[in-house]
Amino acid sequence: MVLPSSNTRATSSMTYPVSLSSLHHHPNHHHACFLPSKTNHDNTHKPIKSPRFSRRSLIFLPVPSLLYASSSSAFDDANIPSTSTIDTTITDRIFMDFSVCPSYFRSDRPLGAELATCPDSEPLGRVIFGLYGRLLPLTTANFKATCTSAAYRGTLVHKLLQGQFFIAGRQGPRHDRGEVQPPTGLVRNAETVDPKAFELRHARPGTLSLCLAQNDDDDDIKLNPNYHNVEFLVTTGPGPCPELDGQNIVFGTVLEGMDVITSIATIPTYKPAERIRFFNDFAQLIGDERAQTARALWDRPLKTIYISGCGELKVTKPSLSPPSLP
Repeated sequence: MVLPSSNTRATSSMTYPVSLSSLHHHPNHHHACFLPSKTNHDNTHKPIKSPRFSRRSLIFLPVPSLLYASSSSAFDDANIPSTSTIDTTITDRIFMDFSVCPSYFRSDRPLGAELATCPDSEPLGRVIFGLYGRLLPLTTANFKATCTSAAYRGTLVHKLLQGQFFIAGRQGPRHDRGEVQPPTGLVRNAETVDPKAFELRHARPGTLSLCLAQNDDDDDIKLNPNYHNVEFLVTTGPGPCPELDGQNIVFGTVLEGMDVITSIATIPTYKPAERIRFFNDFAQLIGDERAQTARALWDRPLKTIYISGCGELKVTKPSLSPPSLP
């Protein structure tokens, strides 16, 4: 019996059908997806040709291997939580009146004067928020208690990213700077560490969210054992904000007053020059604490926008839902 040579064996092995399952488990199977690399100028290495499969060889592939790709993609889609199964019933309605204080930066402004007593206030309008009390009872209860106790009254809208969102409710002891002192009796919000609390997305304008990742509270305030995060953000549109998903807790939506949100979004903000940004990045790299303080001034509205009033609107049947949810 004459045994075939090594060249014959190598040639004949290329004609055998190859299963997709073997390619999937092979550690170098991804090389078959790329074109052969070009040869070097010194011709020291030869290009590696990827195997070619004939149409006839695909007929002999096992059926489970052919169905593997479709079944795996269907499995990945099943892992994505569906917002249609989330209970987004609106149980509470909260209103906020937004205004502008033109005399906030004037030199004759009384020292320590609060924004709530601005003498030349210019109202922008009222916004009504609907809260998802059944889905997020702790976050909703704290936000509701802060509004009904008028703790948000005189709060500054301290950051505005045009075309995305604005932030208000920075916590601190200075009422004259538009900071918030949370009322006593707030519950410990364990939903900030619950993965189920982050399922809703910032998919449309007017989304009300508890600000966690973009929180601007000072570090010494956060280290206080009685610290309660009351800072919130509202998306302004026109598009979604996917960079906020999974980092902040969506617990409500705008029911009325979207025109007020849009007018706030059009106010110009402070944009540092490229040179200032470069030096700030360098200072932050070497650990200079002044870099974070200077960065807090970025994206601040050039007009003093604040919450001039807030409270709760009673509803007879707390079972309303917004027409379309993210």
